Amino acid sequence: MTVLVTGGAGYIGSHTVRALRETGRDVVVLDSLEFGRVEALLGTPLVEGDIADAELVRSTCGRYGVDQLVHFAAYKAVGESMEQPARYWRNNVAGSAALFDAVLVAGVRDVVFSSSCSVYGTPPTVPVAEDVPIAPESVYAETKAMVERILAWFGVTHGLRSASLRYFNAAGASHDTVIGEDWTVTLNLVPLAMKALLGASPTLKVFGNDYPTPDGTCIRDYIHVEDLADAHVKALDRLASITDDGPPTLAVNVGTGVGSSVLEVLNAAGDVAGRPVPYEIVARRAGDPVATFADPAYAESALGWRAKQGLGEIVDSAYRWHAKAQHGG
Repeated sequence: MTVLVTGGAGYIGSHTVRALRETGRDVVVLDSLEFGRVEALLGTPLVEGDIADAELVRSTCGRYGVDQLVHFAAYKAVGESMEQPARYWRNNVAGSAALFDAVLVAGVRDVVFSSSCSVYGTPPTVPVAEDVPIAPESVYAETKAMVERILAWFGVTHGLRSASLRYFNAAGASHDTVIGEDWTVTLNLVPLAMKALLGASPTLKVFGNDYPTPDGTCIRDYIHVEDLADAHVKALDRLASITDDGPPTLAVNVGTGVGSSVLEVLNAAGDVAGRPVPYEIVARRAGDPVATFADPAYAESALGWRAKQGLGEIVDSAYRWHAKAQHGG
């Protein structure tokens, strides 16, 4: 039994590849390496190429005996998606449809998809449960919602079993500081805070401190990347256990259920480092919801999964990994 992981050389993908291998599964990665890093794969077999290359996908499945798929490969910059929408339709949507068609031909029936809490847009209430209507507010979020619907229809027409994991804010690094998030290719708060903290960038910009929250900054649900990787393992197990009369399509929020403000994250990072993160308050950024965090109840009941690590573990692991990477470790 082998799992094909698309985009497996990326941040969340590489942690998931490692978690899958630790369970004894065989894994093969398909990645274009446009953003991924070979060294993050830790020796996992790599096929370099595009998810839309149907022949490559089919031949890879046949060569490695693939029977399950975890699909990460996608463009994910919200701002860019609004400036270059066609690029996102082609890669994220058309590419995914071609990938699913190819793996079906190869006999794969279980797919775990890397979706996003951004499909909810600005949620009307928090915590956010799966029954909240989806309302994407960017082309990127719309591509995630569209791929979820594509998977649901593949379930109806071809019996494909799928789990779409709607991530909240992945952060942190592996507990042993072997792999982490490259701060040169991300816009996420935790690595950018580490970059400022370690003197590799100017003062961090905090977008607004006049929101209706206790300290005026936005609130998000930060989930440790190792916990997120574990959710993918459990989702594959759940799909494999579905009987013919079970639900072929699942959509599951993956978060901690705890909201942390921007300033709380920066204070936690400063506590770990023993010095404050240098930051400045600037104007609000368009499209930022005030607060969003997950209701994790369904993840526990459907997948038997819950987060084990909190904000302290996230910033500690991130700081140790970035400090090591900065010094060539």
